[in-house]
Amino acid sequence: MSETGADTAPPVRRSLLVILPLVTFVVLAVVFYMRLRSGADPAAIPTVMIGKPAPAFQLPPVAELTAEGRPVPGLSSADFKGKVTLVNFYASWCAPCQIEHPMLMRMAREPDIRVVGIDYKDTPAAGRRFLERNGVPYAAVGSDTTGRVGIDFGVYGVPESFIIGPDGTIRDKLVGIVTPENYSAVLTKLRAAATVAAAN
Repeated sequence: MSETGADTAPPVRRSLLVILPLVTFVVLAVVFYMRLRSGADPAAIPTVMIGKPAPAFQLPPVAELTAEGRPVPGLSSADFKGKVTLVNFYASWCAPCQIEHPMLMRMAREPDIRVVGIDYKDTPAAGRRFLERNGVPYAAVGSDTTGRVGIDFGVYGVPESFIIGPDGTIRDKLVGIVTPENYSAVLTKLRAAATVAAAN
């Protein structure tokens, strides 16, 4: 009798191991399909921060980071006042950040846009080497080694960027990388933030 039980139990468990992942995949596929049919962006992550002041913080600079022979300063929330700012959370260990970087270098040349960076959960040495290798698009870079500021902003992962109005209010959140395809749309959002601030 014990031999019969030993023979029948393993096939049942094996069947469950095959069926459960399949059921999970089907459920996720249905949810994804319904999101597409509803017009929702599957990459969009809502944030309650939009329309609220940027979290108060003060971060030290990335140690020994220079641009054009001058030290790159650290970053604080007080720096957002007076000009539209793109705050880009990046890290040396982030592969998509490497892909996005040329677009940030391009954006830094826009005369009406200020681009700043926050080196997220990274060592200062690694963050510095990343920028030395790829270029420094940032007017200021804060070193967020613990990820505390990222948590306050509601960052899920890197890269993520936030559009801050001249009044220090978060106007929009960009999830994923800036690409040649969406570059113009991002610029439009940045300039719209300036228009809103001027109207107020």
